[in-house]
Amino acid sequence: MPTLPRARGPLSAALIADLRGETTLVDRTPPEPAPLGSGDEELALWLLYELHHHGFDDAVDGGTEHEWRPDLLALRGDLERRLEQRWRERVAAADLPELPVGAEPADLARAFFALCEADTGAESVARFLQREADEEQLAEVLRQRSIYHVKEQDAAMWTLPRLPDTTKAHLVTIAADEYGNGRPDDLHAQLWARGMRACGLDAAYAAHVDGALPAVLEQNNLMSLLGLHRRLVPAALGHLAAFEVTSAVPSRRVVRGMERLGTPEPMVAYYREHMVADAVHEQLAVRDLVGSYVAEVPGSEPEIAFGAAVCLLVEAATATAVLEHVRRDDETAAGEDVA
Repeated sequence: MPTLPRARGPLSAALIADLRGETTLVDRTPPEPAPLGSGDEELALWLLYELHHHGFDDAVDGGTEHEWRPDLLALRGDLERRLEQRWRERVAAADLPELPVGAEPADLARAFFALCEADTGAESVARFLQREADEEQLAEVLRQRSIYHVKEQDAAMWTLPRLPDTTKAHLVTIAADEYGNGRPDDLHAQLWARGMRACGLDAAYAAHVDGALPAVLEQNNLMSLLGLHRRLVPAALGHLAAFEVTSAVPSRRVVRGMERLGTPEPMVAYYREHMVADAVHEQLAVRDLVGSYVAEVPGSEPEIAFGAAVCLLVEAATATAVLEHVRRDDETAAGEDVA
C-alpha cells in the first residue's frame, strides 16, 4: 500500500486530512480547489480513484470505508464532470478525423488508423530520449511515467464485465500479455519495477506521486474515468486501441535512446518488450476489439472516436509538460553550474 502524498492545495489537503482521520468532510462543503494546473484538483481526483485501486497505508483502515462514502462519491462525481467537460471541449476544438458510422470493418479500421496518425502538434518524448536526453533527464521521464506503469492496463480492465462476450475475449487476449500470461514475474508492471530498480529508482507503487506533474495526474485520471463508467465503455475501448496503435514506434525510439545512454538492461528490456507486444496489439485492438464492439453495439463509433482522440490529445499535453519540465530543470542546473 502506498502512503498519502503531500497536498497541493485546499481541496487535496482537506481530503488527505479526512483520509487520515484528522478531520472529516462529512456534512461539510469541500473547499474549492486551487486553479487547474496547480495539481490540487488533479491530485484530489487521483486520490479518490486510488481508493478503488490499493488504498493508502496511512489512511484510516487503508481508506476502505472512504471508498464508497456517499459524500466522497459526490465530490468525485463533481470532479469527474469537470474533467470530462474540459476534454470533450478540447476534442471538439481539435477537429480530429471522425470514424464513419456503419462502415464496413475494413473501412472502420482504416479510419481508426488515420485518426491515430493525426498531427496533434506535440513534440515526441520518445524522440527526445532517443536523440538528446542525458541520464538525469531520462530518470525524470521514468519517474513521471511510473504513475501509469505501476498499474499498466488496470483501468481498462474495469470495462471487462460490461462488454459483449466477443469483445470481452479480445480484451482478455490483449490483457494476457500485460499481465504476464499467467506468469507473475512477467507482468508488465513487474518488468517495469525491475527496470526502475536497475536504474537506481524507487519502484514502489505510487512512489513518485509527489513529483508527478499535474498533466501526468490528469492523464491517469482520464483513464480511470473512462474505465469506471459504463456509459463510457466505448470511449475506454477507443482510448485503449489508440494507446496500443501509438506505442510500438515510440518504444523503439526509447530503446535506441537507452542504448545510447547505456541504460541498465532490465529497463531497456521493458521497452523492447513493448516494441514487439504493441505491434501485435495494435492490430488486435483495432480490428478485433473495436471492430467486434461496433458490430455488437451499432452507433458506438462517435464515442470510440472520442476515447481515441482523448488518448492522443492528453498524450500530447503530457509530452509537452514533461519536456518543458525536464528541459527547465536542465537549464536551471546549467545556470547553477555557471554561477
